Amino acid sequence: MRKIAVILLFLCASLVPVPAQETDANLVDAVTLYTNGQNKKARQLLNTLSIAQPSNDAVWYYLSLSALKDRDVEAATEACGKAVALDSSNYWYRYMEARLSLLQNMPEEAIARYESLVKSFPDQNTTWYELLDLYLKEQKYEKALGALDEIEKLRGLSEEVVRTRYDVYTAMGKQDEGARLLEQFNEQYAFPSVLSMLGDYYLADFKDSLALTRYEEALSLDSAYLPAVLGKSEVYRHMRRYPDYFKTLNPFFSSQDVQASTKSMYIGNLTRSLDPRILEIHRAGFDSLALKAAAAHPSDSTMLSTVGTYFYATGREKEAGEWFRKSADLFPDSFMQAATYIQYLQLQSRWEELRQRADDGYRRFGQLAFLDYANLASYNLEDWDSIIGTSQMLLKAFPKDKDICLNAWTQLGDAYHSKGDSKSSFKAYEKALKINPNYAPVLNNYAYYLSVEGKQLKKAYNMSKKTVEQEPDNATYLDTFAWILHLMGKDLEAKPFFKHAMLYGGKESAVILRHYATVLEALGEADTAKIYRNQAKRLDDAGKQ
Repeated sequence: MRKIAVILLFLCASLVPVPAQETDANLVDAVTLYTNGQNKKARQLLNTLSIAQPSNDAVWYYLSLSALKDRDVEAATEACGKAVALDSSNYWYRYMEARLSLLQNMPEEAIARYESLVKSFPDQNTTWYELLDLYLKEQKYEKALGALDEIEKLRGLSEEVVRTRYDVYTAMGKQDEGARLLEQFNEQYAFPSVLSMLGDYYLADFKDSLALTRYEEALSLDSAYLPAVLGKSEVYRHMRRYPDYFKTLNPFFSSQDVQASTKSMYIGNLTRSLDPRILEIHRAGFDSLALKAAAAHPSDSTMLSTVGTYFYATGREKEAGEWFRKSADLFPDSFMQAATYIQYLQLQSRWEELRQRADDGYRRFGQLAFLDYANLASYNLEDWDSIIGTSQMLLKAFPKDKDICLNAWTQLGDAYHSKGDSKSSFKAYEKALKINPNYAPVLNNYAYYLSVEGKQLKKAYNMSKKTVEQEPDNATYLDTFAWILHLMGKDLEAKPFFKHAMLYGGKESAVILRHYATVLEALGEADTAKIYRNQAKRLDDAGKQ
């Protein structure tokens, strides 16, 4: 909702003259210190004066101001209250008191004080505006309409008042009444903003022709009025008149006067909301809008990323990557641009470049998340030594950070096992479990690798049991636990865990399917086992293609 009221800064002392009868030298000195920015000294002197002259309302008022400058709202409120008690006819004292209620987050008390203030000082425009703003924030819409009546009496009918009144009617569910008000105002005074609001109203009511008329009237008064330009384009989009839609928007996207952020938001909304079939049919037109925006703002990182996202969302992943890369290279100090391109590289499985960019990102920004991407790339490149080196570096650099060390020992355990060094792998897992004995990823991997080697099955069983208790619907953990049961000769006990795994993703893993088939064969269910073995083979064959 638009806010008609302008929230003013608290008045500095220079705006409030000291009453003539109170202008003793000490008070003048305190006010001078306050206005010259020496608030600590001013407050000390004012505190002294408040003891010596407790009936001096000006002393209490300036003490309130100095306390507020120190963000001591409680002391400011107390001092202001004493000033008001001594002279309730002073507008500035009572205005300050009302504003302090807002700072204390007491809207009802603030409203009561503002209402009292406008009764005592009805000609003060500022008070009415701020009271209106309070009514709007607290959704007191009937009172807001009354405040608008008073503002209109004081300042006359204006575009600002009419637009705010329309917003209030809309919030009250009386949008039709608000629209009639706009039309009545438009008969006497023509403003692009009012005409554009009418266009929005008719567009939402599916009256496309009438909406188009109002937008065009607004543009006849101001050809660059952005809400009308966007509204008119929306009418054409609703009517499937895409050539007119693009023609209307082309100047908007080409203009360097329109903020890049506005265009980026528009493109982002289009990408998310438009029917993919429409984007495909009119691809050339939408591409043109995106490229015009990029040409108008060639050095805006957000715009470049937005265009990249647009191309990615419309299936042009290679073109998207060029935009992401360009943005990352143009803005080497931007964490966001570096991260965006790295995420793109991960999605594209471009592991070599991903590792290079991630390592560079860590050097420049020091964020550990980049090392996670680097390790992911090394994992897919089967470069176990690189993962081991990175993990050892982290252990040396952050020896007291438990989370970092836990992750590093976990990565070391996995990498050593992939390298065929089970002894080092199991030592690393033991280190990880000393940090967190219930860390499920390590418990699962350690247990499974022990079972594969046929070692310490009881220990493997106990570790795997913990993971299933923590995550009873995790297909991988269920498979490990069931397979250990099988190795221990407990196929009947293993079967229910495999059945449960099938419900939570187990059918997507050839390994789990083969394990289940083995258990079923052991139980004499050869026909069912054959079904699962065939499913596993199909997954294997699909992976080879």
